[in-house]
Amino acid sequence: MAAAVIDAHNVSKVYNPGTVPVKALSDVHLHIEEGEFTALVGPSGSGKSTLLNIIGGLDMPTTGNVIVSGQDLTEMSANKLIDFRLHNIGFVFQSFNLVPVLSAKENISLVMLMQGSSQKERNRRAEELLFRVGMSDKMDVRPGELSGGQQQRVAVARAMASRPKFILADEPTANLDSKSAANLLDMMAELNREDKTTFIFSTHDPRVIEKARRVITLEDGRIVSDTAQTPLTHE
Repeated sequence: MAAAVIDAHNVSKVYNPGTVPVKALSDVHLHIEEGEFTALVGPSGSGKSTLLNIIGGLDMPTTGNVIVSGQDLTEMSANKLIDFRLHNIGFVFQSFNLVPVLSAKENISLVMLMQGSSQKERNRRAEELLFRVGMSDKMDVRPGELSGGQQQRVAVARAMASRPKFILADEPTANLDSKSAANLLDMMAELNREDKTTFIFSTHDPRVIEKARRVITLEDGRIVSDTAQTPLTHE
């Protein structure tokens, strides 16, 4: 049996509790094992992005616990949580979030610099990852000179640089054309198969849902279905 990466128990999230409360999540239980390729889906306001942020330690639940690799995020201080995210969780955002004045290689190296890796290790790892995501020829290029699909490939490489326990991807294909989205998803599926990297997506995109091996549907802050599936492949 694969190791548990995430265990969320009785997670609820209420915004504006002192005025007009908005319940974003209600008593959610979630178990994610190492190597999963999972999509959180549902309409706007269903709670999927809130759940993704809580899993990633970017937000805290109002009630409940989130255990990541045996450690409870809800019991960590703010500083410890920052350090934990840096070493254990990779993030891929809809808007890429690359540093515009840094090259592709420097953007990837930045995470490892914050971790205290040597320059030799940073260079080796960044070059290896750029090769893995098909961007070796863009190593010294800045984000503004890259297409959206190329920027998102760099963002995935950056997310993997720290060798995280899992990668959270929030609508990673939303700003990409169909071809770029398909190429990005194929690449992430390959990284998942080859490296056993755990990916968890929050998405509306049917292309992402097709690729997922597990689809968790939320409505009104609750998980209403949790389905294993055989992902579609495209020639």
